[in-house]
Amino acid sequence: MDVSAAAALGAGLAAGLAALGASLGNGSVVTKTLEGIARQPEAKASLQSTMFIGVGLIEALPLLTWVLALLLMFTK
Repeated sequence: MDVSAAAALGAGLAAGLAALGASLGNGSVVTKTLEGIARQPEAKASLQSTMFIGVGLIEALPLLTWVLALLLMFTK
């Protein structure tokens, strides 16, 4: 296996695992937010804004991994 094939395999594996981790994290955040809203409906606005910030931070990981994977694949 040459270096470019290993780089492509590593980039795909990293991007896939980052997407899997982000989807599990997003599911957990949204689940806990919905549980909090069910328990205290008056705190909905506060919980939703915190949830959106958390989801945005979680989504940063796959985007950074995707950029890193592209850099890994296309640098010589």
